[in-house]
Amino acid sequence: MAPQKHRKICVMGSRAVGKSTITMQFVESHCPDSYHPTIENTYQKIIRHQGQEYSVEIIDTAGQDEYSILQKQYSIGIHGYILVYSVTSVSSLEVIKVLNDKILSSLGAEKIPRVLVGNKSDLDNERNISRDQGIQLANEWECAFVECSGKNNENVEEVFKQILNEVNKGSTGPEPPQKEGCILM
Repeated sequence: MAPQKHRKICVMGSRAVGKSTITMQFVESHCPDSYHPTIENTYQKIIRHQGQEYSVEIIDTAGQDEYSILQKQYSIGIHGYILVYSVTSVSSLEVIKVLNDKILSSLGAEKIPRVLVGNKSDLDNERNISRDQGIQLANEWECAFVECSGKNNENVEEVFKQILNEVNKGSTGPEPPQKEGCILM
């Protein structure tokens, strides 16, 4: 059996789009009862995907806005990004576009492993962003797209499968061996 691979994933988006709900549903199989703004939480989960075992470290970030400064810990050592907006909030999608540009700029990259996630699909009667709009943006960015309901645990696991797929697309060959010691930056 292949050795376990470590993946560090960063979940980002504006306030109250359901980043923590998606993360907690995936890791702990439950939905928070009430909304409490997140400062930052890190979760760990061992999963098996496509015959490979992964140790997934998930950074659940505080809500960002278009004026937020991208913190260094959200760009160093991150394998992939889950960019979450609410299908009920046009402004949350606009924030995701700005965050995407900031991430690309800070990494000096044109393309990174990421999944665009339209959350709160259970609130169809309050929807302001169509599924097609999400798909179109994901196609422009050349990334995966998933609509989900963190509250109802619909397609939540798919979000994390897709980010692993996106990260693995960028991987070429075996991972370098982990070295002991420190890294100077």
